[in-house]
Amino acid sequence: MERNAMGKLGLIVKREYLAKVRNKSFIIMTILSPILIVGMILLIAYLTKLNDGEKRIITVLNESSFFSNEFKPGQNVSYVHLKNVSLDQAKDSTIALGYFGLLHIPGGDDMEDVAQATYLFTKENPNTTVTEGLERLFQKKLRLKRLQELGVSSDEFTGIEKPFVMNLSTFDGERSIKGITEIKAFIGGAFGYAIMMFIIIYGGFVMRSVIEEKTSRIIEVIISSVKPFQLMLGKIIGTSFAGLTQFIIWIVSASVLLFLSVLILGIDLSVLTAESTLPTSGINGVAELQTSGLDGDMLLYAREIVNIPWGLLIGSFLIYFILGYLIYSSIYAAIGAAVDNETDTQQFIFPIILPLMLAIYVGFFSVFSNPHGPIAVGFSLFPLTSPIVMLMRLPGGIGEGGVPLWQLLLSIALLIGAFLGIVWLASKIYRVGILMYGKRPTYKELFKWLKY
Repeated sequence: MERNAMGKLGLIVKREYLAKVRNKSFIIMTILSPILIVGMILLIAYLTKLNDGEKRIITVLNESSFFSNEFKPGQNVSYVHLKNVSLDQAKDSTIALGYFGLLHIPGGDDMEDVAQATYLFTKENPNTTVTEGLERLFQKKLRLKRLQELGVSSDEFTGIEKPFVMNLSTFDGERSIKGITEIKAFIGGAFGYAIMMFIIIYGGFVMRSVIEEKTSRIIEVIISSVKPFQLMLGKIIGTSFAGLTQFIIWIVSASVLLFLSVLILGIDLSVLTAESTLPTSGINGVAELQTSGLDGDMLLYAREIVNIPWGLLIGSFLIYFILGYLIYSSIYAAIGAAVDNETDTQQFIFPIILPLMLAIYVGFFSVFSNPHGPIAVGFSLFPLTSPIVMLMRLPGGIGEGGVPLWQLLLSIALLIGAFLGIVWLASKIYRVGILMYGKRPTYKELFKWLKY
C-alpha cells in the first residue's frame, strides 16, 4: 500500500516536472532570461561608465583674498576661474558655455562674512556630491582660521585634523577590523534574497498550476485515484524540481555569457562597485573598506572574507532553500485550491509576502547592529523568516563569536515541523477547495475548511 502511494507520488512529480519543462513559455524564458540579465548588467556598467565620465565644470568668481588655492580639479568636478567681470557677466558666461554652475565669493574683510555671503548658482538643484565637496573646502578653511585666532599654527592644525582610528584586536592578540560584520551580513543576505526571489517566482507557479487544473476540471478525475495530500505534495516537488532546473541553467548560462561578453567587448564591470557609484551615507564599515588605502587593512578584509565558512554557508543555503520553498509553496498551493482564478488570489498574496519582506529589511537592520540580539535571534528561529535571517548570521560561523549550534539546530527543526504542519493544514484546504467553484472564499470560510 505504501509502495503504491509512493509510486503515485512519483508519477505526479514526474508529470508536473515534464509539464513545466516542456511548456513553451518555460523554454523561452529559460533561454531569454540569461540574455536579458547579462544585457542589463552590461548596460548598467556602460551607463555608469558614461555617467562617471561626465565632469561638471564650475566657474569661480572669487572677489575675496581668503580663498585662492582651494579649488583644485577632482575626478568629477573641475573649476574655471573668472577675473575682472561682474556677477551678471559671470552668470551669462556660465550659461552660454553650458557649465554646471557659478560659485560667487564676494569681497570682504572678514572670512566668516565672506563665506556666509557665498553662493553657488546653478540651473537646477545641485546634487549633494557637489555641494558637500564645496562645503568641506569652506569648512576646513574656516576651521583653520578659527583655530589660528586661538593661537594654533597651520602645522598644529594639520595634526588636529588627522583622523583617529581605534585599534581593534581579539583577546587572542589577533588584529580585527571594522565593518566585517556588515560585509558578512551582506553576503548572507544575498543568499537569503535569492531564496526570497525563488519562493515568489516559483511559489506562484505552484498556485497557477493548481488553478489551471481546477478550472479545467481535470482535478476531479485525478482526485478520484490520488489523495489530496499526495497530489499537492507531488505538485510542489515537481514544480520545485522544474524551478531548480531553470535556476541552474540561468546561473551557468548567464555566468558563461557574462564572461564571454566582458572578454570580447572589454567592458569593465568594476565601475559597478566603484566608490563613486555608492552613496556617501552608506554603512560605516563598508565605507571603511572602500576608502582604506592601507594594504594591510585590505589584506585583513581579504583574509576575513576567505575565512568565512563557505562550506557551512552553502550547505545551510541548500537546507533553508529547500525547506523554505516547501513551506511557502504549500501555502501557495492551498491558495490555488481555494480560488477559481488569479484575480481572487490578491487578497491572500500580501500576507504570504509580508514575512519575506520583514525578513529582508528587519533582518538587515538587526543583524547589522547586533547579530546576537533578541530581534536577530528571534527572526532567525521563526520558520517563516529563518531561511533568510539565519543565512545573514551564518557567515560569522558556528560557536563562539557566531551562531550557537543549538540555535541552528532548533531553527532547522522548527522549519521541518512548520513544513509538516503547514502541509497538513494546506491539504485540508486543498481537499475542500479543489472541488469548490464559483465562489470567492473568505478567511472565515478557509478557517471552516480546516475543521472538515
